[in-house]
Amino acid sequence: MINNKKIVIVLPAYNAAQTLKQTYNEIPFDIVDEVVLVDDNSRDNTYELAKELGIKHSIKHEKNKGYGGNQKTCYNKALELGADIVIMLHPDYQYTPQLIHSMSYLIANDVYHVVLGSRILGKGALRGGMPKYKYFANRMLTLFQNIMLSQKLSEYHTGYRAFSSKVLSSINYNDNSDDFVFDNQMLSQIFFKGFEIAEITCPTKYFEEASSINFSRSVKYGFGVLKVSIMHYLNTIGLLKSDLYK
Repeated sequence: MINNKKIVIVLPAYNAAQTLKQTYNEIPFDIVDEVVLVDDNSRDNTYELAKELGIKHSIKHEKNKGYGGNQKTCYNKALELGADIVIMLHPDYQYTPQLIHSMSYLIANDVYHVVLGSRILGKGALRGGMPKYKYFANRMLTLFQNIMLSQKLSEYHTGYRAFSSKVLSSINYNDNSDDFVFDNQMLSQIFFKGFEIAEITCPTKYFEEASSINFSRSVKYGFGVLKVSIMHYLNTIGLLKSDLYK
């Protein structure tokens, strides 16, 4: 805990057996109270390894629900456990657990309700091996999103995120997509509710065992991001009233 606020780490896992132990061992348990792992029907032994590591809140989906569907289970379980601060950390070791302290303190001290680990601040993305086409797409999509949402984030596409329970309880994330665009819908909802988002520089690693979506899924994701941004703008000016923003 920090300032009597319970910290829960959620690990949305899919075929993460090769990197789960390394990720889990670097979680700072001096402040972290609970860990939740949700295995989205992996083809490897991710769930069994989680049990071996002692992650008592390990959940296995009987059918693959997608990246967004996995996160819904993660956040619902974290809130059920009474979390005050929830941090999503990918168990593929693409993001370092060593930033958990910094992200947690910003929320625990009521500075921000949301903190993102940004790969774009500084030069971490390309240095860490992000493919150039993904870097370019990230920059173009982020520019469009900042214009449509009237914000100034360095990126909307990081998977390293920390939330206060107040934020998670305020937005309708369970009605979001079960696919990758879930992440962008969440940020749109958070801004729509008037919360500010902090960013800290985050190094990242791209390697064979790290999860990544292929080119065709990336294109689908990109169009989904454009749709979310336009919907956000139309809801902001009152031309559309989507249930996602209730």
